[in-house]
Amino acid sequence: MKILFIGDIMGSPGRKAVAAFLPQLSEREGGFDFVLANCENAAAGKGITQKIVNELFAMGISGMTSGNHIWDKSEGVPVLAAESRIVRPANYPDVCPGQGAMLLENGERRLMVANLQGRVFMPPLDCPFRKADELVAAAGDVPLVIDFHAEATSEKKALGYYLDGRVAALLGTHTHVQTADEEILPQGTAYITDAGMTGGHRSSIGMKLEGVLPRYLTGMPSKFEVSGDGLAFNGVVITLDDETGRAVGITRINERLSH
Repeated sequence: MKILFIGDIMGSPGRKAVAAFLPQLSEREGGFDFVLANCENAAAGKGITQKIVNELFAMGISGMTSGNHIWDKSEGVPVLAAESRIVRPANYPDVCPGQGAMLLENGERRLMVANLQGRVFMPPLDCPFRKADELVAAAGDVPLVIDFHAEATSEKKALGYYLDGRVAALLGTHTHVQTADEEILPQGTAYITDAGMTGGHRSSIGMKLEGVLPRYLTGMPSKFEVSGDGLAFNGVVITLDDETGRAVGITRINERLSH
């Protein structure tokens, strides 16, 4: 089984990058069984809308994960409750709209995809480690891929080793900076600390420098706008053994589409 995971799609530049590069990458790789993407920044850098979700699915994305910014547009919150192919972090309270895991199917192939959010330098939530145990139990013999939306490298590494051999992949998101530590952990779990960002990389994690620098220089509020400069496509390609469901390959994708 071959899976593509696209790092945080940042606003319209990120969506343009997906539209431009996904067909090329799919042809180069001989196609994918499932295409996953983090969508929490897809609508002008924060949240989602139904229109944008439809646009991304039309590009060939099978299912989408998210994170703390998924709640930032009020019009996007009902989308979580209605759309079975999007997940929000499972360790939010059960009363929150949406679901923390989803089952995707492509012919005879099945994949469970789940979302968790970290607690280090992040808002307090239920324990992602204990929630991960519940997700593993619920997945049964279906391969499970988890998007761990977290700030701290240490927390991501710890959860990766905690789940090694019990999930097919643990993929970090949130920092928008791709890490060069992709590997297959000893018990067969594909891991990367952060899959990166798909969008404008000549920026401060996707935002125009004209808005970010005054904030640092003065401490005063300034308007943040999504950057389209230095467009790049970030993500990872994961290959799973069809018999065991364990990862046998992970390849980092970092393609600059404009300079």
